This record gives sequence, structure tokens and C-alpha cells, in this order.
Amino acid sequence: MIERIDDLARTLRLEQPARRIVCLVPSITETLFALGAGEFIAGITDYCIHPEGEVRTKPKIGGTKNFYVDKVIQLKPDLVVANAEENRRHQVEKLEEAGLKVFVTFPKSIEGCLKMIADMAALTGTDSASRPLLASIETARCEARMHAPDPPCRVLCPIWKDPWMTISHDTFVDSVIRDSGGRNVFEDSTDRYPRFTLGEAAARHPDLIILPTEPYHFTEADKAEFFELGDRVQAVRGGRIHIVEGELLSWYGPRLGRALSRLSAIISNREIDHA
Repeated sequence: MIERIDDLARTLRLEQPARRIVCLVPSITETLFALGAGEFIAGITDYCIHPEGEVRTKPKIGGTKNFYVDKVIQLKPDLVVANAEENRRHQVEKLEEAGLKVFVTFPKSIEGCLKMIADMAALTGTDSASRPLLASIETARCEARMHAPDPPCRVLCPIWKDPWMTISHDTFVDSVIRDSGGRNVFEDSTDRYPRFTLGEAAARHPDLIILPTEPYHFTEADKAEFFELGDRVQAVRGGRIHIVEGELLSWYGPRLGRALSRLSAIISNREIDHA
């Protein structure tokens, strides 16, 4: 008997490791493949795009927000993996009403990501494959802490434009920034995804501005708007406005070690960003 507690504090029990999995979360689909459980995946969303070659042959069940409940049921999975934020609650509840076993994830920190990887390994019987992956993340985390500036670098990380939006302390992205040696300038917001104006951002005196390529695809052209803030902002004065691969920040799973190394290098100013 396998027992794991999901991120809604519910205990899920499997008689044996899952062998027909429908994954509704793109980053967890990638995680399952990294654990060697890709052969057990029976269905994925349209947004499950990694690993690129392997996912092409997997049946698609629609988007993360509007997947086809009937298609999932028809695949007869012994496990469905969902996310409390990426998937809609009423659709997940329909799967459970149909008798399917659903494990709901909601990583909001690096610790939550490590738990997710361990959970997926336990549920698929791939614990041995998870150990080097978890160890590599911890190694990258320790190295990032060794290079962390003191005091922490003040980081502005927009995730959307029109309107401008960013992240608060209660998010996975904030956790990655923090363990990479940074301090999110909007960490004190009561909203998980606070809106802001460029004037409000300037008033928080960021030392570094990170522009990820997802969920909003920031480009070189977007840098110009921040340069208009002028030399009163340290990040502008020092030319520290970097475009970063968005999946490194927002895809919890096997990318986390590389994310910590990359962000740490940028935050500690140990390299020039070529992204």
C-alpha cells in the first residue's frame, strides 16, 4: 500500500505504483519523465510540451483550464495529477465523482517542489531515480546560498504587462529568488499576484529587474520602459535588467537546480546575461 498526503492535506492510497497516469500539470509531466515514469503516462494537456520528443506521442486531453473530463475518464487512469491553481476545481471534482483517484499539488516554495518530486516518485515506484535529482537540487541550493550577497539583492520580477503584475512572498517564484540570494521587492504584498505601476516599482528601489519569458513573454523592447525610470533606480543605473527563460522560474521540477544556479549567477552579478 502506498500512502501520500497531497497539498490539500488529503491522503491518497494506491494498492500498487501508478501505471496509467493522466497529468494535468505541464511541469509535473516533465518531472514524471525525469523520474523514468514517462511510459506510465496515459494522457497529458496541450501545454505539456516537455520533454519535447517524448510528449508528442501522448494522448492530449485539452488545456489545463479547460480539459475534457470525458476524455480523462475514458483513458481509465489509476492516478490523475492536478494542481490547485493551474486546474479548475469543478473539473477536478468531476473526475473524483467519477471514481478516479486525484492527487492535487500546489508547490508554493522550493520545499513544496521537493515534496512534489518525492510524492511523484513514491506514487510511481521510482524512488531510486528521485534521489540523484533531489540531491542535485540541494547542491545547487547550497551553492547559491554560498554566493548570496549580503544584504540580499532587491529584485523586481514582473510576470505580466498591461496591467503590470508581479509576485508576493506566497509563491514558488519568490522562493526561487530568495534562495538564489535575492529579495523580492513586493514580498510584503497581501495579494499573491499584486498589480503595480512603474512608479510604485521605482519607489521600492530594485537593484535588479528580471523579465521572464513566461507567462508574459518579455522581450528586449520591454527593457526600454524600465530604462525610462532613469538613474534614480539602481537596476537602471547599473544596467541590471535581464531577460530570463520563464520556465526556469515557474516550472517546478527537474529544472529547479538549473534555475537556482542561473538566478544565483545573475543576482550575485557573476555573469553577463545572454538570454
